[in-house]
Amino acid sequence: MNKIESLKAERDGLDVSEDLVRFAREGWKTIGEDDKERLKWVGVFYRRPTPGHFMMRIRMANGIVTSAQARLLGEITRESGKNVADVTTRQQVQLRWVTVEGVPEVIARLEAAGLSSLQTGMDNIRGIVGCPATGLAPTELLDTAPIAAAFQRIFLGNKAFTNLPRKFNVTITGCLEHCTGGETQDISMTPAVATVGGEDVAGFNVAVGGKQGSGGPRFATALDAFVTPGEAAELCAAIALIFRDHGPREARSRARLAFLVDEWGGERFRKELETRIGRDLSPAGRDARGTKTTDHVGIFRQRQPGLSYVGLKTPVGRVTGDQLLELARIAERYGRGELRFTPSQNVLIPHVPDAVLGELTAEPLLKALPYNPSEIQRGLVSCTGTDFCNLALIDTKARAMALARALEQRLGATRPLTVRWSGCPASCGNHHTADVGLQGCKVKVDGKIVDGVHVFVGGRGGRDPRAAEKILEDVPCDALPEALDRLVRFFPRSPRKEEP
Repeated sequence: MNKIESLKAERDGLDVSEDLVRFAREGWKTIGEDDKERLKWVGVFYRRPTPGHFMMRIRMANGIVTSAQARLLGEITRESGKNVADVTTRQQVQLRWVTVEGVPEVIARLEAAGLSSLQTGMDNIRGIVGCPATGLAPTELLDTAPIAAAFQRIFLGNKAFTNLPRKFNVTITGCLEHCTGGETQDISMTPAVATVGGEDVAGFNVAVGGKQGSGGPRFATALDAFVTPGEAAELCAAIALIFRDHGPREARSRARLAFLVDEWGGERFRKELETRIGRDLSPAGRDARGTKTTDHVGIFRQRQPGLSYVGLKTPVGRVTGDQLLELARIAERYGRGELRFTPSQNVLIPHVPDAVLGELTAEPLLKALPYNPSEIQRGLVSCTGTDFCNLALIDTKARAMALARALEQRLGATRPLTVRWSGCPASCGNHHTADVGLQGCKVKVDGKIVDGVHVFVGGRGGRDPRAAEKILEDVPCDALPEALDRLVRFFPRSPRKEEP
């Protein structure tokens, strides 16, 4: 067995919660390497770039939080002394600079507020991604927030789901515009309509085995299966348990569900799934998705009369505790005390009455987190980078902002453009499905090792996904503005189509 499988065989990862008080008493230097890995089961991550400090990843299905919960995250972020947090591409928030002495108290505060960090790392079902405007968008087929919550109740804290061969990503969306990246998820449930008993029924088509890292991108395999909203959570759980029982475990780099689907094929996987749930699956319904793409940044009408939601750009996903506190205040002042983080690392303020939209857009915070960013800023996504990540090869966030500013100066107003940065091949920045994807590497220039990237172009998601193609290797980051200037000017892209 590999190292991780060995430590899981010795002890379930969730059991490390019993040791948190001892770790807090004895200090981080006493924590063994195996227990540093196990701590990821409770959402606590030791980071080599910040010795003595930990990251905590907070789970929130569909990215939805109350203003009280956002305020708590802001308070914890400020109390760390560094005032830095990150919004992730899985609609979660990562708290930085937490000490092991403070972990038990932070967990207690999170639980009291209805939040959890459980199972947000290692071989678990990670945060459930969904449309951040679920329940709001006039054109969506289904509100998936109740389904995500139901599925989370099944697996969270349940040891039947804590020994998967590898991490497990799930998207459940009823959005008709592509906004969740479902094609690269282990489970992708997308909106569809099937005719049952002569009547049209809204539900989901099911695909499995998508991924981005671990050897490159693979798009999910359609199972020719349709499920109703009432069946969706149960089916997700059954798929996860098939992965638990049959997924490859020998090599970590080949332990994703994608490799099991490659081995079995979609038909065998579907038959195993039907055996697991004890019934035949209905054939796939009619795909309800359109061809439009949205990131939900801007001002959009809600299905509820007289209300809008306002999507704010959070540059490269980095926020301060002060900004989280301000977001909480604004959500209460102008909305109904709710916020929603997005898969593009942004944040929505829903339920804003028409009468106060002007006041909201004049708030000082919206200069730092704009609702009307440039197209370069709007499409910018970045992984954590070497600031905090053990795997990253380059500083992605600062590099991403510097490149965006340089391209704005060179290009001025431009067509929609997504530029996504991943600091290593793991592709946490989703660079394989971007107009321009940048994967970090090290490059030798004049005898010195500097930050560089491999350049990918032409990626996209949605109904007809396409993996970006690598066209340049080992480009020094300092040379990127000139290199991408020449590329972007002639790169074909359709104009952005906004929501109605």
